[in-house]
Amino acid sequence: MVLGGSERIREIVLSLRNFSRLDEAEKKIVDIHEGIDSTLLILQHRLKGHGKHQEIHGIKEYGNIPLIECYPGQLNQVFMNIIANAIDAFEMDNLDYKNRINTDNIITIRTNILQENSQLIIEIKDNRPGITENITKYLFDPFFTTKPVGKGTGLGLSISYKIVVEKHGGELKCLSEIGKGTSFLILIPLDQTK
Repeated sequence: MVLGGSERIREIVLSLRNFSRLDEAEKKIVDIHEGIDSTLLILQHRLKGHGKHQEIHGIKEYGNIPLIECYPGQLNQVFMNIIANAIDAFEMDNLDYKNRINTDNIITIRTNILQENSQLIIEIKDNRPGITENITKYLFDPFFTTKPVGKGTGLGLSISYKIVVEKHGGELKCLSEIGKGTSFLILIPLDQTK
């Protein structure tokens, strides 16, 4: 039992180090899957069911992708912001199942390469009832939030947008349809020299 606890602490420390990448202010060639895995491990306590909140299942559908040149700490922050927002949304509507695709709380993370335009695509999708267009058009605006007062600053998605678009020359999109869930698409060019 003690060995299991020690091993768990070691995993968390390694994940925190991998997630933060404080020693890497420059672009590095990294395994994106390691950053996503570290983010999920850090958020694991929020994914587990507790009290009134059901467990949230994190499903990874990783494609065969190469190592990617990026600012890993900043990209990990994007993963953290998007996944934490999905968890917050599940917690806010935890008892409202009537519009759900199914009754399980699911966050699916997919990675792949779009060959036609040489981009890495990371999709983070939830199975909540979806977000209206009136909300999605403001999601990346600074200080916009749908959370109650004191629960969010409205900066996470705005900062994520700047990291993806300005720092990586990519795109960050939100696609949502009522009754079908919400997807955030992170597109990063494979060639970061342009």
